[in-house]
Amino acid sequence: MDETKERLAFKCVPERLTLGITRILESMPGVVDVRLAEREPAEKRNLLSWEQRNNCILPEDLRDFYLTTDGFTLTWNVKLDNECVPLGCMTINSVGRLQPLLQPTPVFSLPNAPSLADLDWDESSAECGLPNASTPPHFDSRSRIFELDSCGGNGKVCLAYKNSTPGVVAQQSEIWFLDRSLCWHFLTATFSSYYRLMITHLGLPEWQYSFTPYGPSPQAKQWASLYQPLTFRSELSLTASAGDLHLNKLDPTKAFKAKAKVPTPKKKPSTPCSLASTAKSPGSSGRPGVAKR
Repeated sequence: MDETKERLAFKCVPERLTLGITRILESMPGVVDVRLAEREPAEKRNLLSWEQRNNCILPEDLRDFYLTTDGFTLTWNVKLDNECVPLGCMTINSVGRLQPLLQPTPVFSLPNAPSLADLDWDESSAECGLPNASTPPHFDSRSRIFELDSCGGNGKVCLAYKNSTPGVVAQQSEIWFLDRSLCWHFLTATFSSYYRLMITHLGLPEWQYSFTPYGPSPQAKQWASLYQPLTFRSELSLTASAGDLHLNKLDPTKAFKAKAKVPTPKKKPSTPCSLASTAKSPGSSGRPGVAKR
């Protein structure tokens, strides 16, 4: 019976996870083949295993996300000259693919082979155009970095634990974007905020470069001019003009924890026969007089 309830609850998860964005995409001109890859929730033991293996505590919102679905992939195409061209892609790696960005050096590598740690220097924030208050992650042991999205080879969105100490469990994390030139760019402080950014930008190509000083490529800007990301103002106009679009005000926290906090159905009123069979006698441990009601 419990397995049946979980399957019924998971049926409603895709609609909550997309925050209604699939209906918006399908209503846009030229957009075809909007696909969401449905996945089962991750098991708690896999999350605990990841934390023990990497000596990090998953953020609560990311943990709730994985307890709802083990990863996320939504793609959509556009029709040009009777051909379907892949365009939008929203991806969150599964727990199994949430791998460290800095892999251990192979045993058989050359002794003087360069690594990402060799590219690290204290002035990296100034070189990447970051404010002085924003300290980017480091490629050495001072940070623990895990890849959330490979961005189709255009960079990497990472879950970064900064100011890490060897042997100490890391708890505070942020979401950063590593561009093709290996420069860091701050995105959001929480996973929920990043999830909202990903949804509102429709998974357009190179949308993460909007948070860099130089921006996306000219071709990506052309696509963005055709399919504008959902800014705050356009979000309000869409919800006002189309009441059946379940945007949930683009609040990801309403989508997460879908498996753990499914409202239990109300019990049907018991028949007199069942009441008589389950009633307690006055001499039992229950309250006296219950059986007489």
